[in-house]
Amino acid sequence: MAAGEDTSHILSGLTNQLPDRDPDETAEWIESLDSLIREQGTERAQYIMRSLLQRAGAQSVGVPMVTTTDYVNTIPVDQEAEFPGNEEYERRYRAYMRWNAAVMVHRSQRPNIGVGGHISTYAGAATLYEVGFNHFFRGKDHPGGGDQVFFQGHASPGMYARAFMEGRLSEKDLDGFRQEKSREGHALSSYPHPRLMPDFWEFPTVSMGIGPMNAIYQAQSNRYLHNRGFKDTSDQQVWAFLGDGEMDEPESRGLLQLAANENLDNLNFVINCNLQRLDGPVRGNGKIMQELEAFFRGAGWNVIKVVWGREWDDLLTRDSDGSLVKIMNETADGDYQTYKAESGGFVREHFFGKTPQTKDMVADLSDDDIWNLKRGGHDYRKVYAAYKAATEFKGKPTVILAKTVKGYGLGPHFEGRNATHQMKKLTLDDLKSFRDHLRIPISDDQLEGDPYQPPYFHPGTEAPEIKYMMERRAALGGAVPERRSEHVDVKLPDSKAYEVAKRGSGKQMAATTMAFVRLLKDLMRDKEFGQRIVPIIPDEARTFGMDAFFPTAKIYNPKGQNYLSVDRDLVLAYKESPAGQLIHPGINEAGAVAAFTAAGTAYATHGQPLVPVYVFYSMFGFQRTGDAFWAAADQMTRGFIIGATAGRTTLTGEGLQHADGHSPLLASTNPAVVTYDPAYGYEMGHIVRDGLERMYGENTGDRNLMYYITVYNEPILQPAEPEELDVEGVIKGIYLLAPAKIDGPRTQILASGVSVPWALDAQRILAEDWGVSADVWSVTSWNELRRDGLAAEEEAFLNPGQPARTPFVAQQLAGATGPIVAVTDYMKAVPDQIRQFLPNEFASLGADGFGFSDTRAAARRFFKNDTHSVVVRSLEMLARRGEVDAGAPAQAIEKYRLHNVNAGSTGNAGGDS
Repeated sequence: MAAGEDTSHILSGLTNQLPDRDPDETAEWIESLDSLIREQGTERAQYIMRSLLQRAGAQSVGVPMVTTTDYVNTIPVDQEAEFPGNEEYERRYRAYMRWNAAVMVHRSQRPNIGVGGHISTYAGAATLYEVGFNHFFRGKDHPGGGDQVFFQGHASPGMYARAFMEGRLSEKDLDGFRQEKSREGHALSSYPHPRLMPDFWEFPTVSMGIGPMNAIYQAQSNRYLHNRGFKDTSDQQVWAFLGDGEMDEPESRGLLQLAANENLDNLNFVINCNLQRLDGPVRGNGKIMQELEAFFRGAGWNVIKVVWGREWDDLLTRDSDGSLVKIMNETADGDYQTYKAESGGFVREHFFGKTPQTKDMVADLSDDDIWNLKRGGHDYRKVYAAYKAATEFKGKPTVILAKTVKGYGLGPHFEGRNATHQMKKLTLDDLKSFRDHLRIPISDDQLEGDPYQPPYFHPGTEAPEIKYMMERRAALGGAVPERRSEHVDVKLPDSKAYEVAKRGSGKQMAATTMAFVRLLKDLMRDKEFGQRIVPIIPDEARTFGMDAFFPTAKIYNPKGQNYLSVDRDLVLAYKESPAGQLIHPGINEAGAVAAFTAAGTAYATHGQPLVPVYVFYSMFGFQRTGDAFWAAADQMTRGFIIGATAGRTTLTGEGLQHADGHSPLLASTNPAVVTYDPAYGYEMGHIVRDGLERMYGENTGDRNLMYYITVYNEPILQPAEPEELDVEGVIKGIYLLAPAKIDGPRTQILASGVSVPWALDAQRILAEDWGVSADVWSVTSWNELRRDGLAAEEEAFLNPGQPARTPFVAQQLAGATGPIVAVTDYMKAVPDQIRQFLPNEFASLGADGFGFSDTRAAARRFFKNDTHSVVVRSLEMLARRGEVDAGAPAQAIEKYRLHNVNAGSTGNAGGDS
């Protein structure tokens, strides 16, 4: 049957569509292979088969790619690495951890608490984690530098349970699970949240799909650091623990090709295949392990399946005619789930009973024996063999597909049930059954005394199994997970690096994008600091004028440039290098944010500060990848996010999906993002310098910030920095740019970004045509002004009777009389953020609604945020106050033809999109 038909989830179609013209000869070939395996083992058979396939390809024999193998373990029994640990000790404390993890969640459901939690994920994945903890995960004190482990979010109770056994957490801490404020000082976050537990967790993973992406780019970042000479990372591995249901997220699979293309053999995915997602089976009618095997193999990964535990080895050895493997291949996941929710007798009848051969195979086994035929993910020998093979495999990343039971050992109410993910509490009978299954020395009286508070169990630090556990961790380099924020010293650039921003553009017109690129280039030239900057550019470097970086900084490619570049003779030739500084992820914003996160947390992960500068196109930043930025904030990423081709009317040739009028609002929802909308290069210079100082300078404030700076592609004459510039105003969000030049009815114009020149033009027209005196203020950050204002209100709210602090925006505008007209190239809601903090009458002009394709002047006239709209709005507000003639607004509308989009003249047509 061809791929894509009903059974394509079982096996690749090798013989299905071909006739067997000589069955006797076929049998001889198969017998020959069987004989080879018996006499020389599976490894020799693998070599012979691969040699034959290679020869078949050379002879143009059409052999299809084997994307799926039989539903059995990838590693044959005779090739399994010998398990080196003490099985009995490891089994004991693994049982303690499974008990304590479940009890921690159960206790958090006690009356008047009820904060939730997940019991079943760790119960089913404990072996997968413990084999890693005992034999593979290297801590930060390991000579190789330690591994990076992305833990599955819902399994966090298990990591807390291990930390309790290690003495890193107390019972009081476990009882603070999900009570981070009410039990401050003894609190545990729900999932891996580094920002909430900055000495414990390293990587946030519970937003499904982001963990796989970030793990891939973490592995790439490790190689980047190594190839650029910052740190030897050659002995560090990245582990990502994922769920089979999570693999349905597009992000989970969407970046697999990067890992294969860059030969990231330092990367291991471990997918916990319990066949269940949150509400039911992942693939009830199919086989998720087979699907994932095909997908990863097709993406160029090494695939290891761990399907069956050692109890199946003898049965598979006796499966001479393949009847058992055939049933394994053809049984759907929905049935496998049902089997683990039933009994040994049910499995005997419904699984083994499908053929006389397989029924006879288990005739001598009791129903309990059949029930105890474990899945491979619960067998530490099978898991150890898979992990060892993965870490030793060279040239490709590895994925381990480990079959488990969700809720394993928790009893019939939990194991394999559709609702098990949402089940938070154990009944008294569940507790007793679970205790008996794990052989925990806790009495019935202890459980019956208070069923809401079953005791935790720890045998004491002198117990031989605990001593063994601590010895294993010491040998592997200390505790995991652990986050350390100490890093090598960084010398920031001096004032010379910012001179280009202060000079302006002279007689040449330059957009703020170009002003930023010139600044960035000088920062990258700084001898001590420049190498720490990591420009990250999806496939738009030429749009941003950043192709000038190609021949000098070069594009990072671990394989170098092994082709003759088509533009090799040009000054700005495209150049790739293993030591390249630029990360160029292609048309891949999600990958760019993952790269940004890995680089921006290198200060903690590797003790080597890097400053990522991610430049994205229009709204394809916060709108497309806001969740990833939220995870970056959780991981305490530091760096710069540059929203290029910003604004709703600067890209009007591009149309609706490119016209960004709302990103500052999206950015405002992320507490770690500091947002700026500068108008001039000199403003940007001070903002960037402030960002670097806050991230790595000698201050004691929150360093874990991401600076979002919007830049535009509309060329203007960039002015030189004024001699008496209000630098504090630039940094805090507003300063007086151009005081009124005449006396007359007074108004205030607040503008940001590309709209500042429109405001200055409106100031001139108001004075010349209407005798109105207007002050122009450059608002570098509406968002920061709002945060400051809200903080002042909060302080006043909590300190009644005390003098209230005046918000900075109100301080700046103290004494500024007349109505305020605020104008931006964003939605009116952006400037409206500061309205409540000012006593003046306030009006906002912006670009609400969808964008469209047209000229900039026409678009601005349509949205009514152009120069003449500022003039008319100012006149209307003054007329209501009786400060200008009541007919002035109507006269102005007529004079400037405000209703005619073709009469607009604001801005210029320069600047390619």
